[in-house]
Amino acid sequence: MSTDDAIETIIGRFGRYQTWIWILIAIGRAPTDYQLSNVVFLLPNVEYVCMDDNAHNKTNHCPCENPIYDQTYIENSVTTTWNLICDKSHYASLAQSMLQIGILGGSLFYGHLSDRYGRRLACLVALFSEVLFVALSAIASKLWMFIALRFFIGTAVGGTMLCCFVILIELSGKSFRPYVTCLSEVSYLISYFTLPIIAYFLRDWRKLQMATSLPWIFVIFYYNLIPESPRWLITKGKTVEAIEILTRIARRNGRPTESIRDIVENINEEAVARNEHDSYLNLFKTPKIRLYTLIQAYVWLCCAHTFFGINQYIGRLQGNLYLNVMLSAASLAPGLILIVIACVYLQRRVTIVTSFVVSGVSLLVFIIIPSNMKSLELAFAIIGQIGAYTAFCQIYLYSTEIFPTIIRNSAMGFASVFARLGGFIAPFVVNIRVEWISILVFSTLALLAASLFYFLPETKDVVLLNTIEQTEKSKTKI
Repeated sequence: MSTDDAIETIIGRFGRYQTWIWILIAIGRAPTDYQLSNVVFLLPNVEYVCMDDNAHNKTNHCPCENPIYDQTYIENSVTTTWNLICDKSHYASLAQSMLQIGILGGSLFYGHLSDRYGRRLACLVALFSEVLFVALSAIASKLWMFIALRFFIGTAVGGTMLCCFVILIELSGKSFRPYVTCLSEVSYLISYFTLPIIAYFLRDWRKLQMATSLPWIFVIFYYNLIPESPRWLITKGKTVEAIEILTRIARRNGRPTESIRDIVENINEEAVARNEHDSYLNLFKTPKIRLYTLIQAYVWLCCAHTFFGINQYIGRLQGNLYLNVMLSAASLAPGLILIVIACVYLQRRVTIVTSFVVSGVSLLVFIIIPSNMKSLELAFAIIGQIGAYTAFCQIYLYSTEIFPTIIRNSAMGFASVFARLGGFIAPFVVNIRVEWISILVFSTLALLAASLFYFLPETKDVVLLNTIEQTEKSKTKI
């Protein structure tokens, strides 16, 4: 793999222009980040007193036709609106999992859309669709409408997460990639932390959905603000457009523009994907790409399953719901700092494996903690979440580095499909009646994911390759 990044030579590692694009994307993707975290407020595990004649005012009695819900924390949720208790409780798990199924579909759709028609179009369609579908879900009058809209929300979430990250990576120089991983997560952490504050004042799920979507309708004006990825344009042979965008970025960043045409033409001779079409079949035609695809798919599944499972589990722990979620969000901030330090100074595989091991081991410890030590349980659950979160952030970066530009979004979309399968299963594992079994499943999958990195190459300090041929011929460090 090459060590010289020609694009970085032209526009710099991350200048004023890239900073402006990052700010736009960070603001625009907030509705997506709220949807990733709001399940504990939309579909909480509610307590109720059954007022049926034969129930004798028992708590959480089943079956129950006349429940009176505990409104200590949430006055009106999806669970209470449609009485998703007793024999209807599986609808709550389904509504949670539909988001993950939607992300699965969105990852495939937007991954292909992005590789075929450009990063910018896919990114902007996903951002606007998110605002639209979340707002529509807030006025859903039937449960089936809400569940269907959860799917469409998920498609936009999948597209936003995938396309926004890739466009930032491709606008950056290779020496700045570790920092992009951190910057791309700032919006998620801010949304995760502010969500319980908003939910505290808006204790009705419909108002919460509206408040976290409609204010972002301005993303429809983003089209003329966010540029197309020059790397994608070059792989498509659109040299003139690539030169125009690179020249504009270089000028904004105060860099010389005289040699841009020569540099781009040299890149174009090497990088145009000859006979390589943007198809998911390309992920399985050659040996290296096939190996990377299969392993990354399983790793993403394990990571998402563990992270989203712990995230939902924390919402069920005893204590103040809003405070628990805020503590969980705040605890992830140091994780971002650790990610940057690790990515800058350590090998990629070492840091990812360490994150998975921390998550897996902390959850094993969680199992043996006495049930009356609630604070200690919360502490180790959060440590497990930090491990899974830092692993998730790093495999996003790792996946962009290991796959070439021509299939990068398709490859990440395919891997994300398996992540959503993991996320889909997570609510059902959380709802297993035996707590230690749920935690053991999360822990085991995290440790299995760590072991698979033995078979993958190191990608630290490598230039993003453009074609499958370059990737197959590259000398990898394992």
